[in-house]
Amino acid sequence: QVQLVESGGGSVQPGGSLRLSCAASGFSFSTYVVSWYRQAPGKERELVALITPNSLSTNYADSVKGRFTISRDNAKNTVYLQMNSLKPEDTAVYYCNVRRASVIYWGQGTQVTVSS
Repeated sequence: QVQLVESGGGSVQPGGSLRLSCAASGFSFSTYVVSWYRQAPGKERELVALITPNSLSTNYADSVKGRFTISRDNAKNTVYLQMNSLKPEDTAVYYCNVRRASVIYWGQGTQVTVSS
């Protein structure tokens, strides 16, 4: 059974940090491209960051470059999103996504709220 379980979300003040985790099971995690997406209320889901299976390549949305870092540990079947210097506009539900060819899996999402 395929599972993607996000954790690490919560409420933080502007300028704070959070580290999201996504634990995968039920498939060959190390062969999949992994991405973090987010969706704010009333907005479309957007790509935040992406990492290739071997971690050689990453990509970030312009809005998070220099503040967020995506990483993965294939031995633990886990991907991380370190989020620093958080801003109110980072408030959203964050989703883990894995993709290989036409196969795509999504996690259930974790809420991140940035507010003073």
